[in-house]
Amino acid sequence: MSNYTGNSIFARLKKFDLKNIKMQNKGLVKLFALLFGLVSLYQLSFTFKSNQIESEAAEIAINKIPESEDDYRAKRSQEEANYLQSIATDTVFNIGIAKFTYNDVKAKAMNLGLDLKGGINVILQVSVKDILKGLTNNTKDPLFNKALDDATELQKNSQNTYLQDFFVAFDKIKGDTKLASPDIFYTKALDGEIDGTMSDDEVKNIIETKIDESIVSAFEVLRKRIDEFGVTSPNIQRLGSSGRILVELPGVKDVERATGLLQSTAQLEFWDAYKGEQFFPFLSQANEVLKDIVDTKTDAEQAEPQDEENATDSQIDDLLGDAETDSTAVAAVNPVFDLIRGQGYPGGPVIAKFEIKDKETVLDYLNKPEVRSLLPAEQRYTKFVFGKPEKDSELVDLYALDGNRENTPQLSGAVVTDARNQFGPTGKSEVSMQMNAKGAKIWEEMTGKAYTQGSQIAIVLDDVVYSAPGVTTGPIAGGSSSISGDFTLNEAIDLANVLRAGKLPASADIIQSEVVGPSLGQEAIDSGKMSFTIALALVLLWMIFYYGKAGAFADIAMLLNILLIFGILSGLGAVLTLPGIAGIVLTIGMSVDANVLIFERIREELGKGKGQKEAIQDGFSNALSSILDANITTGLTALILFIFGTGPIKGFATTLLIGIGTSLFTAIFITRLLIDWYANRGGKLDFSTGITKNLFRNINIEFLKKRKVAYIISGAFILLSLGSLFTNSLDQGVDFVGGRTYQVRFAQDISASEITGVLSQPDVFGSADAKTFGDANQLKITTKYKVNETGSEVDEDIRKTLYSALQPHLDGVSYEDFISDADTKTVGLMKYYKVSPTIADDIKQASFWAILGSLIVVFLYILIRFKRWQYSLGAVVAVFHDVLIVLGVFSLTYKFMPFSMEIDQAFIAAILTVIGYSLNDTVVVFDRIREFFNEHSNWNFNKVVNVSLSSTLSRTLNTSLTTLVVLLAIFIFGGDSIRGFMFALIVGVVVGTYSSLFIATPIMYDTVQGLEDKKKKKD
Repeated sequence: MSNYTGNSIFARLKKFDLKNIKMQNKGLVKLFALLFGLVSLYQLSFTFKSNQIESEAAEIAINKIPESEDDYRAKRSQEEANYLQSIATDTVFNIGIAKFTYNDVKAKAMNLGLDLKGGINVILQVSVKDILKGLTNNTKDPLFNKALDDATELQKNSQNTYLQDFFVAFDKIKGDTKLASPDIFYTKALDGEIDGTMSDDEVKNIIETKIDESIVSAFEVLRKRIDEFGVTSPNIQRLGSSGRILVELPGVKDVERATGLLQSTAQLEFWDAYKGEQFFPFLSQANEVLKDIVDTKTDAEQAEPQDEENATDSQIDDLLGDAETDSTAVAAVNPVFDLIRGQGYPGGPVIAKFEIKDKETVLDYLNKPEVRSLLPAEQRYTKFVFGKPEKDSELVDLYALDGNRENTPQLSGAVVTDARNQFGPTGKSEVSMQMNAKGAKIWEEMTGKAYTQGSQIAIVLDDVVYSAPGVTTGPIAGGSSSISGDFTLNEAIDLANVLRAGKLPASADIIQSEVVGPSLGQEAIDSGKMSFTIALALVLLWMIFYYGKAGAFADIAMLLNILLIFGILSGLGAVLTLPGIAGIVLTIGMSVDANVLIFERIREELGKGKGQKEAIQDGFSNALSSILDANITTGLTALILFIFGTGPIKGFATTLLIGIGTSLFTAIFITRLLIDWYANRGGKLDFSTGITKNLFRNINIEFLKKRKVAYIISGAFILLSLGSLFTNSLDQGVDFVGGRTYQVRFAQDISASEITGVLSQPDVFGSADAKTFGDANQLKITTKYKVNETGSEVDEDIRKTLYSALQPHLDGVSYEDFISDADTKTVGLMKYYKVSPTIADDIKQASFWAILGSLIVVFLYILIRFKRWQYSLGAVVAVFHDVLIVLGVFSLTYKFMPFSMEIDQAFIAAILTVIGYSLNDTVVVFDRIREFFNEHSNWNFNKVVNVSLSSTLSRTLNTSLTTLVVLLAIFIFGGDSIRGFMFALIVGVVVGTYSSLFIATPIMYDTVQGLEDKKKKKD
């Protein structure tokens, strides 16, 4: 070891005199501190003002809309949005030197995230498959469609984009077929961009461009819709080139409305409608044909008893004239007539009324080839479509539309240039629209034909007839008209927004979503405030208890640190989340570390007999290297977490990164400024109290002699952890395996095992897992039921199934109240989270790379920092040791712990934080080893290591205890949703402190000593 020199750049930091920055530029430091503080207060003032204005808006809405009104929540939300919109450009904040409108205030305010404010966070997958079909004009080419199906299969276990897998699948089966084939991409729509002579590689480049354009179009459509929706602080981001779009809508009140708006393709179409009575003979013939096709016995058994059988028979009589009307015979053998529950008015477009549950059956019957062949030649392309059910009705109307071979409408919504919601003559909501010149001409022809024939025009949105009005005033010229259809206010607003923003180029499925009720968000705010206050108070008191007056100066710097963190977050327009608050609180605990390092070094200098001023100067100078090392290693892992994390986890990383920067500034400069000010006035600082004065003084522990015992203990724990991981595994959350999670609260305490049994019944979910989450009246329910189905209708069906199964335990709560978003909700569905298997694989892979990347970065940093690979090896082995033990603890205890210990994205964040913290401790020890080796060249390496570990023990334990106090405060008071996250950090801090003393340093020592011994043998 005699030739050990260390890193020359960092070695100079050891001799660097902070007086050069601090004492000679005291005025500049004061100026910066004052400016930073004022800027932070300035930024935060907008947050306070914004909250005040929004509270006033909510109060106005509550006073104006009583609970007795129908849909009062939606109306209050709209009233609140209207009020804020009305003052958007009004001056609401005057600070003397500047005036600000509400829009200005809102833009500068720090906003609350989903978990604090409630709302929805979704990842939408724009269907590249649909876009490809559209580019080929929905070709029937079997090879092309097989390639699509093969690509869909490949996606299940692939990290490629869908388009990449489509090209792979096509190349595998194409034979002599080219992408530029007239039956594939050489279409009329792409003529001029693609021709039949192009190679597949040339076509691929063009298709990639077209796909990207379509996804950009989808992004813009969604952005416009969200802007129109009126949500404050929305966030929309495109995620790479995969066609995924992240949408965060914190504070949104009506989740169902929001998800419908995001997923709607808005295929508005205008069709000529037939008169309903024209199809009475067809229904009679269809009924006869279906008798021989459909299993009528099964149908009859499944048919519900009819209390109004005679009334139904009478309707059939009216419909079919002289058809058989024996009720018994009809009930037994008439597939169509059994399902009819009413009829339309004479001359109207409605053929008959059916129950909503029978829609699919009826369409299946009417679209069978044997049935469609009964239609007259002029009606062979008839399109059968159901209407929009009336409110609180189980019946729905069946329409017949005048179709064509291509199944395209006479006019599409693409011609609509503007749309607004308005109230019609009867006071009902309508949507007025304006068409372009081409659309106006066709519209005039259609309305003229309907007027002449006395027929109707069906207004169809996403294959649902919203309205089928007749034309009573002649052809409508100019392209200006209105859509009416028994809309609610929100439906009219949303339809107008969608039409104005445009239609999505393809379907957009929600592959990951998180829904948090506002009442749960308020609970998170309350628990966050409590944990923050308690943790801060404990840290402030501990610093005074341990370091006396110097601790009080560190507390002042720490309070400024908190102000700066919040000010920077506000200035960046960041969104504050519950993990973000946890990051700030953790920063408080870790920011103590810099002050502890400084104060411990000053105590050492005082112990050497130096005067107070000289000890302070040398203490700050000597601590700088360790402070930089400790914060850089933690910062590197936080940076990786920021890169790979999403949503709230990114918020945690953001606050941690900001906190590291502000902690360095306040500890190195502000604490020094305060201490120098006091010392220059003649004040005496002992950097200890009567109780702590001799704590950890003159310690000389032979740590290396205990390393073999430590190896055995750690080896046993690692073997136990590995054994549990292989046999007991881990409780993987839906982030990693896909599925749906529901957080449900009951009025009374509930048995998790009982609910698991109920939900696992074959007629419910088949398989489900319910766990107590927080209090005994709250469960976290997870299921993989229909995990591969992503439509909003499927989500709704599963919620209804969940409600039906839980209904006996809900004390009469209605379904509407069960899923409602009431601010004061205490019973029902509080939170919902869904992850599709495809994105779960991506999350798992990203987590793996995040951990591996952090280990590689840390290894390289320590290698560069200390110029010895043995140091890197010791640090990385210690990190592996810590991670394995944390995983083992979770594997061993997740089945009986009274809180969720799922392995999810938050757990990965905890692992990365543990890595950073463990390295923090280890690097401080390594830094002291290098320092002592350079100062005491006559010591053998064994003594250097033992003395270094002993001399840093005070700092190690002090920092660890302080951090643990903070973590315990968050664990106890921070809320159920982050309890597992905090538990992982607590275990990690304990294990990380142990490994820095008994694993990292001994491993480094053994590898260095081993090489030295080999070298001596050779010599």
